[in-house]
Amino acid sequence: MPRKPKKGYFVRGQFVAEGSEMDLQLKAELKGTTGSTKTDLKRESDALQTLGSEMLTLRADLLERLQLPDKLVEALAEANRISNFEGKRRQMQYVGKLMRQLDESAVSAIQAALAEQHTGSAAEKVLLHQAEHWRDQLIASDDALADWLAQFPRTDSQQIRALVRQARKDAPTEGRAEQSQGLAPRKGRAYRDLFQLVRTHLGEAAEYAAEEQRSRDA
Repeated sequence: MPRKPKKGYFVRGQFVAEGSEMDLQLKAELKGTTGSTKTDLKRESDALQTLGSEMLTLRADLLERLQLPDKLVEALAEANRISNFEGKRRQMQYVGKLMRQLDESAVSAIQAALAEQHTGSAAEKVLLHQAEHWRDQLIASDDALADWLAQFPRTDSQQIRALVRQARKDAPTEGRAEQSQGLAPRKGRAYRDLFQLVRTHLGEAAEYAAEEQRSRDA
């Protein structure tokens, strides 16, 4: 079976395969970056392909905001669909090729979008830890409930008091069977609902603070 011909072009009678070191060097000359060594060009190419791999995890709203070329968006979507290792590797090479066609401003925008997503994930983790801490404190102490209502006066006081009471009532008995078997005890519904209530109010407060900061910066 004949081999599939490589994609490329001829320069001064010499065939140059797309993605090869010669291809990268010639493109660098066109961009006026001839001072870069072959190693530098290869490193830049690998970095762009890695960036392309990171884009597979980018949220849809952030990806849409970038306004990338349709070919690149379609290539990323196809890479996400491919489960075969070799097939995915080849597809990511194609993604890397398309990434090399982007200008510096587009690459910087991609890096900024990934950083924004990472920052959001970090903030979410902090929020979850805060919610867990508040939930445990509310169950442990009436003083914590008073502090919470002082800081978050929009909370339905009857609802949170009922959840705290039920969570305390469930605490001594829940999970005994699991504990006797050396397993982590399962928590009751009130315990989970209390966490969700706390998480919601903390999230609203964080969003309000962020909006206030954006207004001041504008």
